[in-house]
Amino acid sequence: MQDLVKVVVDAMGGDNAPEEIVKGAIEAVNEREDIFIYLAGKKEVIEKELTNYTFPKDRVEIVHAEEVIETAEPPVMAIRRKKDSSIVVGMNMVKRGEADAFVSSGSSGAILVGGQLIVGRIKGIERPPLAPLIPTKDGVALLIDCGANVDARPSHLVQFARMGSIYMEHIVGIKNPRVGIVNIGAEEEKGNALVKETFPLLKACEEINFIGSVEARDIPAGVCDVIVCEAFVGNVILKLYEGVGATLISKVKEGMMGSIRSKLGALLVKPALKQTLKSFDASQYGGAPLLGLNGLVVKSHGSSKALEIKNSIIQCVQFKQQKINDRIKENIVLTK
Repeated sequence: MQDLVKVVVDAMGGDNAPEEIVKGAIEAVNEREDIFIYLAGKKEVIEKELTNYTFPKDRVEIVHAEEVIETAEPPVMAIRRKKDSSIVVGMNMVKRGEADAFVSSGSSGAILVGGQLIVGRIKGIERPPLAPLIPTKDGVALLIDCGANVDARPSHLVQFARMGSIYMEHIVGIKNPRVGIVNIGAEEEKGNALVKETFPLLKACEEINFIGSVEARDIPAGVCDVIVCEAFVGNVILKLYEGVGATLISKVKEGMMGSIRSKLGALLVKPALKQTLKSFDASQYGGAPLLGLNGLVVKSHGSSKALEIKNSIIQCVQFKQQKINDRIKENIVLTK
């Protein structure tokens, strides 16, 4: 029997918990035989949801956690006070080696704080970044950092670039991924103090394929595979990306339903259009891993539905199989 990848799923976190979270977890375990799921949260609530599904009961286990960390709670205080919350219980399982990964759609702040305080950073990693895959014209790119380190230093961004390159090569399969730093122009002398100081460090870094500055408008075109920035810029890019994408899809659908002629045309192009729009659906790519920790923590959208939860869990399998943490230790920490 193949080794099982053990994933703790926060059944109580997110706007659509527990229904969509449990549904996504069950879809993952039914789709793949190499996954074991721990559902962390209120036992009676989870048990009720599980009655809606057929699944291999020897690969799903409930881990009772009485408390829930709400989005509006101060993250540090919540992590320290709510020891019996689904987030703290799940992360402690990863820390103790009882699980390989933790997936949650819950409080971003609590997940970021818990990742560092409970799971802990790999020795030598200065800051763990959040790194989601975002769709581009040619496939996907890794946006790193998108929300974990607002006040980053140049040395942090260099580590982000190196970790992002490892992830893209071994998870997405892109050999020698192109790395770019977000800037307001292509010229090397442009940018704020952080970008100006970081640029020559990235340029001198032999472990990455640095292509220079990348303007925001060029990101959807797929000009690079690893998009490096500090968290404030990254979060703005991510949220604008999602908002524009949702608006365009809505306007396309509205235009197609505007007249009888457009409705007839919509019937003809529907299969091709559906496939195209699907590639720009963020839920297809799972959540954002918090790279550089001693174990894997994945943050999915607060509004995640079952598809994103399922893909976030499957993402954890690839992470373990490709030994991403070992590669980070070997290629970044030991060569620092």
